[in-house]
Amino acid sequence: DLAPELARRGTAVVRDGHPEYPIGDEVPDRPAVLFVEGAVADVLHRPRVAIVGTRSASVHGLADARELGGFLARRGVTVVSGLAIGIDGAAHLGALDAGGGVAGVVATGLDIVYPRRHVVLFERVRGAGVLLSEAGFGAQANRFRFPVRNRIIAALADVVVVVEATLRGGARITADYGLEYGRPVLVVPGSRRNPSAEG
Repeated sequence: DLAPELARRGTAVVRDGHPEYPIGDEVPDRPAVLFVEGAVADVLHRPRVAIVGTRSASVHGLADARELGGFLARRGVTVVSGLAIGIDGAAHLGALDAGGGVAGVVATGLDIVYPRRHVVLFERVRGAGVLLSEAGFGAQANRFRFPVRNRIIAALADVVVVVEATLRGGARITADYGLEYGRPVLVVPGSRRNPSAEG
């Protein structure tokens, strides 16, 4: 019985078809259920922009992501990302430091912090917005969960922005889902000499 743990953590279970379910019918492979935790649930009712990119980001890419996150947040846009090391984390930090709203989509259960080094960032996102997952409590960071998670990032977004992406990384997967779902996909130009921006 999950009810006691859901109540203890303040976790909402939002089913497809519920008025608060944040993904539209145009997404064919949307999750049947989303687990949601956070202090500011209305961030999902604002315009939403996903900022995604590589974990192996350059210094310039990290600065671009952070600046873009802050720029959007100051204009009332919710910054959506995957709370990963690199571009994702930088985008969320920029939005948080600007006092804006954020939505972090994780591949694990909401009771698992991954990557561990982002434990403080997870709590900041929970306090200024929401964390979401389709995985139940206890779900670990298995490799297969990350591409599946990326479709939710794209589905939640009104626009997907790629800051730096490798040729085969998760950001490319998110961008592909964005195109499949009819989302505008934008790219921050990167140097052709930068392998982190090759994608």
